Amino acid sequence: MTTVSVTLTGAAAASRPAAFRAHLIEFLLVGGATLVLFPLAWLAREAAGLGASELAVGFLTFHAASVINDPHFAVTYLLFYRDARRRAFGDAFAPMQRARYLVAGVLVPLALVAWSVAALATGSARTMGFMIQLMFLLVGWHYVKQGFGVLTVLSARRGFRFTPLERKVVLAHCFAGWAYAWASPADPGREVAEKGVIYTSFAHPPGIEVVTGAVFGLSALALIAALVRAWRAERRIPPLGPLAGFLITIWLWTVYSSLDRLMMYVIPALHSVQYLYFVWLLTRNEAREAEGPPSFGRPTGLRLGILAASAIGLGWVLLRGAPALLDGALVLGTSGGEAATDLGDTPYLAAIYVSVNIHHYFMDNVIWRRENPGTRYLLKPDAQGSAPAGASAAATGGSGRSSCT
Repeated sequence: MTTVSVTLTGAAAASRPAAFRAHLIEFLLVGGATLVLFPLAWLAREAAGLGASELAVGFLTFHAASVINDPHFAVTYLLFYRDARRRAFGDAFAPMQRARYLVAGVLVPLALVAWSVAALATGSARTMGFMIQLMFLLVGWHYVKQGFGVLTVLSARRGFRFTPLERKVVLAHCFAGWAYAWASPADPGREVAEKGVIYTSFAHPPGIEVVTGAVFGLSALALIAALVRAWRAERRIPPLGPLAGFLITIWLWTVYSSLDRLMMYVIPALHSVQYLYFVWLLTRNEAREAEGPPSFGRPTGLRLGILAASAIGLGWVLLRGAPALLDGALVLGTSGGEAATDLGDTPYLAAIYVSVNIHHYFMDNVIWRRENPGTRYLLKPDAQGSAPAGASAAATGGSGRSSCT
């Protein structure tokens, strides 16, 4: 009996450093790296000056996007349209989730294609500008909802359960942050450029900024009160890693994303890494299950490698190859190397980039919902058992529904 006790104690002690390393890596991937990069950005400006450091960071992030940002868009298509017939017309989804799937998978892309064609055919920067501004409106919603998923899913994996009231408080802080980020800074309506398209932005009166800022502040106080209440009543708070990832997403990536000029280049990549971590978590656990009996499918590493290569390839086609080919052949190739419309010299890049972004937001709102049965793979324990007993119950609240976006 003594030998068994000593063996179990030794195994538990040996597993602690491994668990700490795993949680540290996870923390860095879901937002913690931001806290390291901010001082590095300051050091770069001090050492090389803003101009040189901005040029270097811009160059690095532009090329790194081929293997980070672009695949994060592309992998959404691979996950969303997999088994599309059964999801759209079969029994894979409940009726409400099936309706969401059809809207995001059919109606939204058709609307975006029609919108893009109208702007390109008429050469209207105003029409394309409306589409670009819709993208900027929705990107905040996308960011904060992903931050919500970081907090709820990773907390569930550690056995922490949010009460319905706490979930509402967290979501209120998310949406208040989204509103304030969109309204700030106040904008009287000015000419701006995006992907070569010059358009006039929607006006954001100062009053909207003040109101949304006040609501955001109140939502922060409500969040603090909910955390304090949970600690006083039950001596429980969310795990610090997921909580920090959530706050970084809301405060540093969404609301105060312009706090540091160099970090503005890096934040989209950090968001993409955060997203890809959850893609890896879901697809790894799904592949592990398929690898065993009764199907004995492909090895997990091979399946993940194929998915990664497919995402990189599709990302290049969508956001690099196809726009360059279309703009070169249909715009610059027919106008002697000069832009022939108010849309600039890369209108197809603008149309495709904006369409992919907006479509990405709508697809995410379907595939990462708790009503999607596939999200159960997010809560499966690691091979080492890092997800504690009770994680599934914590995630579902006893209802069989996972805590995704």
